[in-house]
Amino acid sequence: VQLQASGGGLVQAGGSLRLSCGASGRTASNNALAWFRQAPGKEREFVSAVSWNGIITHYADSVKGRFTISRDNAKNAVYLQMNSLKPEDTAVYYCAVSRFATPSTQPGPYNYWGQGTLVTVSS
Repeated sequence: VQLQASGGGLVQAGGSLRLSCGASGRTASNNALAWFRQAPGKEREFVSAVSWNGIITHYADSVKGRFTISRDNAKNAVYLQMNSLKPEDTAVYYCAVSRFATPSTQPGPYNYWGQGTLVTVSS
């Protein structure tokens, strides 16, 4: 599976961005999908994940109430709507496909990763 993330950019604090990630090579409709991020000088961290059918979602505490994950299995894609962005959200955001149908907050189950898209939030 090849993953292509897009939608990153520069935005002011309080603004919004919508990240998209398309999968190609094979369908990911039976797999959980997730977003992780890595800020400069920090380790990669979990952001959000969604089950294969979109029913189960997980969010990091730092983004709950501001970010919304969704997926479109017909398009083999996952999205991350990010609202009320803060400077601490600045990071490279990575999408990932799990080996399993149910989502995890840990990176271990995810065996395919996109190249990342940079989100910069200015204060």
